[in-house]
Amino acid sequence: MAGGGFGGDTGGLKRAHLYEYKITKYFVFSCVVAAMGGSLFGYDLGVSGGVTSMDDFLKDFFPKIYRRKQAHLHETDYCKYDNQLLTLFTSSLYFAGLISTFGASYVTRKKGRRMSILVGAVSFFLGAILNAAAMNVFMLLIGRILLGSGIGFGNQAVPLYLSEMAPAKIRGAVNQLFQLTTCLGILVANMINYATDMIHPWGWRLSLGLAAVPATLMFVGGLLLPETPNSLVEQGKLEEAKQVLVRVRGTTNIDAELADLVEASNAARAIKHPFRNLLQRKNRPQLVLGALGIPAFQQLTGMNSILFYAPVMFQTLGFGSGASLYSSAITSGTLVVATIISIVLVDKFGRRAFFLEAGVEMFGYMVALAITLALKFGEGKELSKGVAYFLVIIICLFVLGYGRSWGPLGWLVPSELFPLETRSAGQSMVVCVNLLFTALIAQCFLVSLCHLKWGIFIVFAGLIFIMSCFIYFLLPETKQVPIEEVYLLWHNHWFWKKYVENDGQGGFEMEKPQV
Repeated sequence: MAGGGFGGDTGGLKRAHLYEYKITKYFVFSCVVAAMGGSLFGYDLGVSGGVTSMDDFLKDFFPKIYRRKQAHLHETDYCKYDNQLLTLFTSSLYFAGLISTFGASYVTRKKGRRMSILVGAVSFFLGAILNAAAMNVFMLLIGRILLGSGIGFGNQAVPLYLSEMAPAKIRGAVNQLFQLTTCLGILVANMINYATDMIHPWGWRLSLGLAAVPATLMFVGGLLLPETPNSLVEQGKLEEAKQVLVRVRGTTNIDAELADLVEASNAARAIKHPFRNLLQRKNRPQLVLGALGIPAFQQLTGMNSILFYAPVMFQTLGFGSGASLYSSAITSGTLVVATIISIVLVDKFGRRAFFLEAGVEMFGYMVALAITLALKFGEGKELSKGVAYFLVIIICLFVLGYGRSWGPLGWLVPSELFPLETRSAGQSMVVCVNLLFTALIAQCFLVSLCHLKWGIFIVFAGLIFIMSCFIYFLLPETKQVPIEEVYLLWHNHWFWKKYVENDGQGGFEMEKPQV
């Protein structure tokens, strides 16, 4: 059966029915503080595109682009912002995050999720200060590298932290707090850009420097965070893990859940090389789905090209500077609304339903965008107000689809799939692949827009079709399945069961789920 159906959400799971929990203040505080890590990622996504469209910034660092922009001020031009050094300003952060995630994997596993969050906050703070004080392109790039390192550590630790702290039945909603704060960061950044664009000539410095605010909040809050029970058990701190589990679950009846954590930790201790273990046949589903497929496809939707370059893209399409920043603020506000919808409904309808339904919509919107540009847009032609409004609406609808599917679920689902013994390595791969494709999109979008013109949106539409098929055939439903028992789902999947059964590599016997 396509997609791998299951006879129930938790059928055959060993101790899941014995788990108990209440929503405690301690649990809420821990998750809200940790989720602020998403605001670092979101603020940078939102602020960088706005800053690169500001005239004062371009005059200081990219004068050739400024002169080209002025030459085409009253007309549209697909190639107006095509400059590899300018796109390197955006993409360098994500290349740095890609490299730092390997160090983050070690810290996350050996020192805990909380320590990675703190390291990420410090690095991001230093990058924000350096960017705000930059006097040349070299200082800008060094600052971006520090920001990227902070994002590498934060994106490594925060989704894991939220998934491990959350009870199985509400794990989807809790994990998506990361996406919600990411979206709020984007929205705040766009609103700040709209205001600082009117402050001459240093408004762009304020936009970049204010990234230090969420970094400071994340660091101070991180000092007060507890470590996750999973990580404490992994570090051999069993008594401390039990105390934290009692506090976050609001009950002393935590023996069943603790037993599952200890069992998973014992298996994890036998793994000396988690990255090598991730490549074993029995871990093929987690590798293909969680570590490679989903994080890569999340970027190939084309959404991040819109987030990075919304102001630039709207100016390319003939919007004025103020109008383009205002339009990008509207799209980021739509993203926040979409994430809230996903938080409320994802644990009811499931991950697959959101992926597939939104995939159909996003495919249609990309095709509509491409057709509209092909018919109504060209070099030297100004868009009519009606067509311009239509484009903003189409982009907002696309954002609404992405924001309730690939945006939050691209982080949620991978964080659910890995067993404890490969979880830090797996999440490191998720962040690495995600940032690699984020950087490639950031580096290549403007040059692709210049050469492919409206055809770039047809390319994204084709990729959305492929990734929807990928989800339909290969991803099982993980809603409300305890995170330590997700591995049991692979045994009943039409495709993956041949990998996890009789893997031939000395894997331990696992109880098969009952249908």
